[in-house]
Order: sequence, then C-alpha cells, then structure tokens
Amino acid sequence: MDTDLALILGLVILGFSIPSVLSAMSERRPPRASALTILIGFGLLFYAMTTHPGGYQIDQVPDVFFSVLGRYF
Repeated sequence: MDTDLALILGLVILGFSIPSVLSAMSERRPPRASALTILIGFGLLFYAMTTHPGGYQIDQVPDVFFSVLGRYF
C-alpha cells in the first residue's frame, strides 16, 4: 500500500470515528465499534509514518491529501 494513501485513509477514518465516539458516549453505551475504527486509523497512520522515508511533517499533509485525491479521482 502506498504510504500517502495509508496516511490519508488513517486521517479520514479517524475523522469519521470522532462523531461515533461522541454519539456512543452521549447515549451512555460503550464505544466498541468506534474503538475499532480508532485502532485501524492509528494503525494506518503508524504504518505511513514508519515506512515513509523521512516521515511526514504537518505542513506536508495538505499537499499529500490533494495529490492522493488527484491520483485516484
């Protein structure tokens, strides 16, 4: 898997899991599915950070995001 794609998928999955966590907490139920998606998101981020030569900087993330969008759309 491309490290840029893994980074973007991890960020998107983490972004989508935040409302799920908040919903589960507001309804006083355990956020089991949300915890799984958070683990998947952090796993993808960890994979992208460790396998990309030199890692990623915060200011590179928007450029990587739009290059991945341009590549696949």
